[in-house]
Amino acid sequence: MAGVQVMPAVGAVVTVDVRAAAAEGSSRRRRPAVSLFAGDWRRRARRPACTVRVRGSRSSRRQQGFSVVCNLAGNYEEGFEDVHVQLMNFFTYKAVKTVLTQLYEMNPPSYRWFYNFVAVNKPTDGKLFLRALGKERQELAERVMITRLHLYSKWIKKCDHAMMYERISDENLALMRERLMETVIWPTDDTNTEKIG
Repeated sequence: MAGVQVMPAVGAVVTVDVRAAAAEGSSRRRRPAVSLFAGDWRRRARRPACTVRVRGSRSSRRQQGFSVVCNLAGNYEEGFEDVHVQLMNFFTYKAVKTVLTQLYEMNPPSYRWFYNFVAVNKPTDGKLFLRALGKERQELAERVMITRLHLYSKWIKKCDHAMMYERISDENLALMRERLMETVIWPTDDTNTEKIG
């Protein structure tokens, strides 16, 4: 089977790339998808979709077992670093919008330059965007960074974690209720009547 590596020792890693297996199984040829994001995932090296690790030490055979880690949906056992990165990227995006609005009102030539820069360099990856902006115009990069920090501090003061938990819970419940209503077949009055004649 393609995409499988086996190492028969404790701490061994077995890698299964389900995307490659699915691609081998399909006889249809797919067209490459086009992404509008600067941090396009197709440019990055692929990592295995699922990893199986052997747990335990050589001396304690009873505690030996397998641990499956799926990289498709994320692994949150150790931390939420990916969420932190997404928050930083989002606040960079909000700061860019804010600075664009400020420049539109106060400095139209800088607004045009910054608008064109944003059109070419998408602010979806905040770190890369600010690096590129810093090379072109350091004062605008610093302004975006300060605005990003200010927006975050405003958000952290207004963010009600209990309310956010409640909103997520209510939305999950509403979505499950909608799906249930779509899947249930309701009896009609015609099914209860008997045919006469």
